[in-house]
Amino acid sequence: MPASVITPPGLTLHDGVREACDRVIQLLLLNLQKLVYNRGGPGLADSPPRPVPFLDALKSHVRELCVETLRLERKRFLWQHQLLGLLAVYSAPHCATDALFFLLTLARTQEELALATQLYAVLSSCLVDLLPATVKTCVCQIHAGRLPEPQIAQLFRNLALVV
Repeated sequence: MPASVITPPGLTLHDGVREACDRVIQLLLLNLQKLVYNRGGPGLADSPPRPVPFLDALKSHVRELCVETLRLERKRFLWQHQLLGLLAVYSAPHCATDALFFLLTLARTQEELALATQLYAVLSSCLVDLLPATVKTCVCQIHAGRLPEPQIAQLFRNLALVV
């Protein structure tokens, strides 16, 4: 079992502690989901959406969140994937297309690639023109020379698999 932030190597947590932590994280994600999807508030169409400082701080860390999600560690990747989806909806369209781009570029296995398709399925229900915008992001990243050739090849392989 890998060491976590809570325990040093060699020590394990009691299952009850793990379950309690999992419940706390799920409650936090549920609250975050409510904040994202109820941002304007009922009857306040003219007021600007309320900011969510936690997500504002995460905007510049989309790549790192994708990398950590793709590690597929225990239950962690499930809530990281959910967090990535909430961040993508909150900061659409750029965070959504960036997240899909990073997942498509960095995924090396079918299981990892499935995270990109699952994220797309969630986001496409609430974001219009997500597919063309994601393809545009991929092309812009390639044209800007931001990807080494092995990552470009991986991106093309993954795009071929999902199409």
